[in-house]
Amino acid sequence: MCGPRTLLDGTVTTKSLRPHRHDVLLAVLSLLVGLVFWSLGIYSNGSRHFLPDWAALVPLVALSSMELLRRTRPGLTLTVGTVGVVADQFTVGSLATIVIFTDLMYAAVVYGTPASARRLPVHTGLLTVIVTIVSVAWLRTPQALLIGVITGIVSFAPALTGATLRNHREAAVAARLRAEQTALLAEMDRSQAVAAERARMARELHDMVANHLSAIAIHSTAALSIDTAATSRDALGVIRENSVQGLAEMRRLIGLLRDAGGDQEPVAVPSLDGLDALIAQARTNGSASGLTFVLHDDRPSGEPAAAPVELAAYRIVQESLTNALKHAAPGRVTVRVAHTDGLLTVGVDSPFGDRPGPRAPGSGAGLVGMRERTELLGGEFTAGRSGAVWQVRATLPAEEKAVEA
Repeated sequence: MCGPRTLLDGTVTTKSLRPHRHDVLLAVLSLLVGLVFWSLGIYSNGSRHFLPDWAALVPLVALSSMELLRRTRPGLTLTVGTVGVVADQFTVGSLATIVIFTDLMYAAVVYGTPASARRLPVHTGLLTVIVTIVSVAWLRTPQALLIGVITGIVSFAPALTGATLRNHREAAVAARLRAEQTALLAEMDRSQAVAAERARMARELHDMVANHLSAIAIHSTAALSIDTAATSRDALGVIRENSVQGLAEMRRLIGLLRDAGGDQEPVAVPSLDGLDALIAQARTNGSASGLTFVLHDDRPSGEPAAAPVELAAYRIVQESLTNALKHAAPGRVTVRVAHTDGLLTVGVDSPFGDRPGPRAPGSGAGLVGMRERTELLGGEFTAGRSGAVWQVRATLPAEEKAVEA
């Protein structure tokens, strides 16, 4: 048989109403102790009774049976227990019945609803005060205080004990939930950090290596297509130069990845001061494709941007030149860099159209990487065709401005 059960956090679940084995043991033990007391003539009321001696067994049996339901039906057990302990006062009385009632009061607070757990200590406390005042006012003897003390011991003390235990349990559950949530958030932060680091490494690897590998692919294809000594010699020279530079870039990246403890010497980070060398390399790589490269650097001298911003701008120019080397039609590729009003702007224009000769395949990851670099710094990025020109535009804040994901 199943029924609703209220948990410590106030939620309701459906669980078996079969008594807990500890409750069964408690019920049997309580009944046996009560029977022993009755058989020995140990009563709580003495001569104050109105019913036969055996009548004390009725509340005892009723309250002992309620011990079976103390966890699953705390409200019912407290109601029956209250009626039973009041009825016990009209018999010779049993100490076992009173002790069982204190346990039922305790269980009603511990296993009952949150509302009853809050109300019972207050109500029993008020009851204790009222009984004490009435007893003193009626009997007008110091011994009348004992009635209030006994009422507090039987009702208020177990309710307060149950409330204290319940509060400790709820605090422990809340602390465990907070710890689990903290661990979950930490794991999410770790996963996001790992994903962000992987994306950064992918961008760096792509931007550093793609330029050199594209030049190698184009010139090796040209050497295979145009079988002349001069063409092969020029192609091999370009291939060797890009291979050496690509290897150096890979070593730099590997050094950055291995420098976890900071024991190695700092590695120079590319900046816009290296644009002249980058354009010169592009001229060498693109000469066979009919491409010329022009740089317009309008930055004021002595006003460099933040290192992450210059690195992003350098990589955007580098990737744009790589894309031009792969896809641009013969013509002029123009690179413009300016630094005004706290903004660093980068623009690359390349001819758009069919091109003769070998081409290197593209994956589209370059545009994604340029956009990610720009957005991570709080800038704006656009790329697209405008007539016969493919335009790349990036506007970056000159000071580093990280954007939270």
